[in-house]
This record gives sequence, structure tokens and C-alpha cells, in this order.
Amino acid sequence: MKPYLLLLICCLGNRLFEQTIPDSTYRPDFTVKNISFKSANAKLKGTLYKPKHSYAAVVLIHGSGQETRMPGMASLLAKNGITVLTYDKRGVGKSGGVYAGPEVGTNNIDSANLNLLALDAGNASKTLSAQLPNHMPMGLMGFSQAGWIIPIAAQKNRNINFIVLFSCPVVTTLEQLRFQFYTAGNSKFWEKHTEAEAREHIKNDPDRYQFIATDPRDALSKLSIPGLWLFGGKDIQAPVHLSMENLDILKAQGKLYQYKLFSEFGHNTSSTKSPEPINFAIQWIKDFSESRQN
Repeated sequence: MKPYLLLLICCLGNRLFEQTIPDSTYRPDFTVKNISFKSANAKLKGTLYKPKHSYAAVVLIHGSGQETRMPGMASLLAKNGITVLTYDKRGVGKSGGVYAGPEVGTNNIDSANLNLLALDAGNASKTLSAQLPNHMPMGLMGFSQAGWIIPIAAQKNRNINFIVLFSCPVVTTLEQLRFQFYTAGNSKFWEKHTEAEAREHIKNDPDRYQFIATDPRDALSKLSIPGLWLFGGKDIQAPVHLSMENLDILKAQGKLYQYKLFSEFGHNTSSTKSPEPINFAIQWIKDFSESRQN
């Protein structure tokens, strides 16, 4: 067995974020158009969701796993006046290129793959930007593993005006692995362990794999755009309180970052059955858009 098959990197991907919203629910309120774009010698396929009246736009960025485009989330955002581009991850669905991940025996959080996925996100943003009026703010919205991808893409693409991140770690990839090996997918982990114990493990546990770590703070420290993180207090995939502490340090340096903790949520902070986090994000985007017009 290849060693990277054992990796647990944000293993929920964005499948949990795609529950229960049928693609056709809000069709009277927006148009849907298939779209494609090139990135690193691959053609990626996606869909553009365009409301009749839009005040902002986002590109949806995947979590880990073999993830296709996200019609449920795109429909919900379009219903609320946000233009959306969602696409199949490279090597998945109808997109070309080669997928990297533990399912195929490769490391999907090494720096080369994260930078490649950030390049895809950047090229998606350029494709979306070409479809928008000049004044409309555009951002990246992502899930889980996108916490490492989005900062890189935002740093390299000046057309990105804001970022929104659901359950995205603000720690290094190696720190994330230490935490996930410790929680081991145990849904009752926080009933038996303390934050102090988790911190101690993240700080001192020997790394099981050796590769160059990616630290999202490297890019986040260079950005001047606003960002919003939505966290679940019972998350066993991402070390939430350490991530919030790292964001506090960046905020103290003048960065325009904000986070919101939903104490009863786990890793899936955009459940349509309990929509508080996604509603909070939509309102945040709307407020940001309105502030740019004043």
C-alpha cells in the first residue's frame, strides 16, 4: 500500500456541502450556462449561474477528494443574488488533467498540487471576471482543503476582491495531519479530549510523512482584501481554535479578516438543514458589496 493512501486530509471534501438542494429548485431566478477554460495544459469544465439581478460573484473552490461542480450551493447563492462559477476539479468529472489524492496513491496536500489547484482557481476567476460588469466585486468561496488553495490564488490574482472559507484550516498542512491523526474521525472526540491536549499533540507529535508544509498565513499575510471564515465548534477535521488564534494574530497586524464560530456545528458548516453559517456568509458578501458602492 502506498503511504499516502493513509492520509486523512480534510477527507470530507465538499460532498457534505452538497446535500439536499436540487439543481432545478431556483431556476426561475437565474440562468445556467456550461462553460470551459484552460489551466496548466488542461481544459476544465464548469457551469455559470447568473441571477437576473446580481450584486457579487464567486468561484466555488473544492475541498479534498474527487469533487465535481457544486450545483446545490451554486443554486442557493444564485437565488440570493450572487453569480457563481463552479467547475469539476481537474481530472474529475468532465475536466481534463490529472487528479491527485490518497484514493490514487498520491499526496493531495503537497505544495505542488496545492499550487496547481490554486492556478486552476485563478484561471476560473479570470473566466468569471470576463462575464461580469466592471464594478461587480468577485471573490473565492471554498470548503475545507480550500483553506490552503484560496490564499495562494487570491495573492496571485488581483481581480479577487474577497474570500469566504467554510471550515478551512489556518494552520500548516503538517499541523493539520497531526490533528487529524489524533482525532481519527471519532465523532465523540471532544467529549473525551480537551483543547489543551489537542494543542499539545499538534505541537509535538512526530510527523508520519515528510514533505514541505504549506502555511496559508504566508499568503494571507500579504493580502489586503477582506476575508470571512466560518467554523464549527465540534470540528474534528480542522483545529478550529488554533485557526482562530492565528487569524487573531493576522487581524492584529491590520488584516481585514473576520471569523464566526458556530459552536454546535462540526466540519460541515454549510448544511442546508441548519443554514445559519451560509446565511451569515451571504449577508457578509452583500454588506461588503454595498460598502463598495458607498
